[in-house]
Amino acid sequence: MKLLMDRILSEGRALSDSVLKVDGFLNHQVDADLMQEVGRDFYEYFKDYGITRVLTIESSGIAPAVYTAQALKVPMVILKKQTSKILNGDVYQTNIKSFTKGTSYELTLSSNYINKEDRVLIIDDFLANGEAATGAARLVEMAGATIAGIGILIEKSFQNGRTKLENAGYHVYSQARIARLGEGIIEFVEEDK
Repeated sequence: MKLLMDRILSEGRALSDSVLKVDGFLNHQVDADLMQEVGRDFYEYFKDYGITRVLTIESSGIAPAVYTAQALKVPMVILKKQTSKILNGDVYQTNIKSFTKGTSYELTLSSNYINKEDRVLIIDDFLANGEAATGAARLVEMAGATIAGIGILIEKSFQNGRTKLENAGYHVYSQARIARLGEGIIEFVEEDK
């Protein structure tokens, strides 16, 4: 998605060969207009996939997931990273290791917000090693629902996340695929025309 790639180039900061900061429009401060365009792009790509529900992991995926769900006219569900005292009853849980933070957390989905008939689109802000998306997919499958696709805003294509997800049978669409990062360097994957 050219609009997102242009924004990454103009405002993103590559701090190393694996860290890209986009906190000015996605992770800390959110550009609602850009996220609405991101949602429209996901809608255009996935509109014929029979999506009945959009899922995302708190917190950076919420804005793009809301706009995607709005465009698809389906509910959006947030997968929680921390167990809540009010999230009692039937929940699905799995452990995830965060690439960015280097820590593990328990991802939780309430059974009230998913059913076996659902065709789910998972939206995530970054794809690196595929741990978060794989964990979200595990929760969907625990609920007996179907994963119709995985939408990623920014993919670090030099890491193994896409391969891991595709080898597991998931369809992945990434709006911006980064081929290489380095201090001050951001290069995108050359897409076939």
